[in-house]
Amino acid sequence: MKNISRYKIEYGIIIPLILLAIISVITIYGATDIIQSNVSNAFIKQTLWYVLGFGVAFIIMFIGTDYLLKYAWIFYVIGVVSLLLLLFIGVPINNARCWFTIGDIATIQPSEFMKIILILILARVINDFNERNSNPTIKDELQLLVKVFIIVFIPSILTFLQPDTGAVIIYLAITFSMLFVSGIRFRWFAIIIGLILVLGLIGLGLYLFKSDLFVKIFGTNFFYRIDRLLDWQAKDGMQLSNALTAIGSAGLFGFGLGNTPIYFPEAHTDFIFSVFASNFGLIGSIVLVALLIFFDLKIINIAVKTKKNVYKYVIAGIIGMILYQQIQSIGMNIGLLPIVGITLPFISYGGSSLISYMIIAGIIFNLSNQTIRYWNAKR
Repeated sequence: MKNISRYKIEYGIIIPLILLAIISVITIYGATDIIQSNVSNAFIKQTLWYVLGFGVAFIIMFIGTDYLLKYAWIFYVIGVVSLLLLLFIGVPINNARCWFTIGDIATIQPSEFMKIILILILARVINDFNERNSNPTIKDELQLLVKVFIIVFIPSILTFLQPDTGAVIIYLAITFSMLFVSGIRFRWFAIIIGLILVLGLIGLGLYLFKSDLFVKIFGTNFFYRIDRLLDWQAKDGMQLSNALTAIGSAGLFGFGLGNTPIYFPEAHTDFIFSVFASNFGLIGSIVLVALLIFFDLKIINIAVKTKKNVYKYVIAGIIGMILYQQIQSIGMNIGLLPIVGITLPFISYGGSSLISYMIIAGIIFNLSNQTIRYWNAKR
């Protein structure tokens, strides 16, 4: 049996996480009057999810990241099968089949857990590649990229069909971050970015000038998703304009908890930052952003100190995912980025989302503990 006393969590990790949990619950409570009646007790559920989540995090810390990496391929198969089953038996919510339902108790969103699975499987693939190839050729790197593309493409296309464009973008952010630290030649990034730009411009050209052809190729659903994505430029959507009004009128200290002055949809999920900013103003928003940055830097510090490359790849995927979601979520709340349905990690309401991030927290706890023990042994 493992000696529990050997497991120590860095205060710089656990304290910010506890503060984020408190901020999440009180902000969701503050949004009670402007969210739908069927989630009016969301702050209670979020509290319960956090209690469960911390339990899951500590279990993951004891199990260890190596164990998760060992069975990464099994998790991948389970994740892909879950995404596939969603297309047939998933319960439609807001015209999307993203969830399995467990009676009236809860819903499970497999794409949230697929993000973690991709981090684990890509860390294994990249680490195995680097251990086999001390001086890889361009051909070797191309084979790696093809393998990575196939691994990411399968869940991406299944998630896209739900449809959940936001999750697909997160998959890509994870992949890009992990490849960036993998050691492959930087020319590949220029090629990848170039291909994305070319394909994006072709798609945008069809959307703007050949809409009928665009619909024939990609379907009506995707056409409206692009249309919604581009709405942010005009700032004329009710959701965004009301969120901007709530933030802009809050002043230095906000209207106070529970006093968001205007209604906007998804206040407890995608637009949770708008609720927080309207309740606590500019000063509160700066404090929250500073706390998020501090938490991110502590995670990056683990990657700097760890001696196992596979752990560096895992943390690269984690920080790529978290940082992208933080920037995208806050950016779309203040009108700087398109609205793509991205939640704010550890703050937004959601069972699957929060539990998936607490699994991530458990991995961070484990890697932090291993790093502390390693450097203590070196002294």
